[in-house]
Amino acid sequence: MAAPCLPPPPDPQFVLRGTQSPVHALHFWEGAQAQGHPVLFSGSQSGLVHIWSLQTRRAVTTLDGHGGQCVTWLQMLPQGHQLLSQGRDLKLCLWDLAEGRNAVVDSVRLESVGFCRSSILAGGQPRWMLAVPGKGSDEVQILEMPSKTSVCALKPKADAKLGMPMCLRLWQADCNSRPLLLAGYEDGSVALWDVSEQKVCSHIACHEEPGL
Repeated sequence: MAAPCLPPPPDPQFVLRGTQSPVHALHFWEGAQAQGHPVLFSGSQSGLVHIWSLQTRRAVTTLDGHGGQCVTWLQMLPQGHQLLSQGRDLKLCLWDLAEGRNAVVDSVRLESVGFCRSSILAGGQPRWMLAVPGKGSDEVQILEMPSKTSVCALKPKADAKLGMPMCLRLWQADCNSRPLLLAGYEDGSVALWDVSEQKVCSHIACHEEPGL
């Protein structure tokens, strides 16, 4: 029996052009400062971050803070005027975008040059949590921001042989529960960490290839 034919992919509503190099990171944002018009952040291989107006379909501004090295991750903080960008230059930049500004106001030096993107847990409070690839090849570093205080380093047991972390996601079931970290590893497995206890709550083999 022949497999059913899948419908063709839909045509794009529009195409944004002008990055001049391959795009490696995208992030949609529709906050109060966007005034009802969502914007798109794109990070390129050339190290630039373009901020696109989806109303005019043009780049509003360009941020240059990674010394020509590829931008791999972008994330707005809930406060609505600060952007995080992670690059292959081993630097995570915090940008102030309030009132048209585009300045790097702080940065975190990263220990790993791999492809693993960082993750945040922030609920609009002044303090928030950041997960980044750690110094060890299989390690995840948890920081309290903006003080950059080290909370802990999450490292699997030596005999686990999970490989490098490839993707991270900090989350919390509700505001009163403990922070958790989902980490996908090079061996294709996913581990759920209790950050407070620094232990694995659950571990499952999901893929034959590294999780992304």
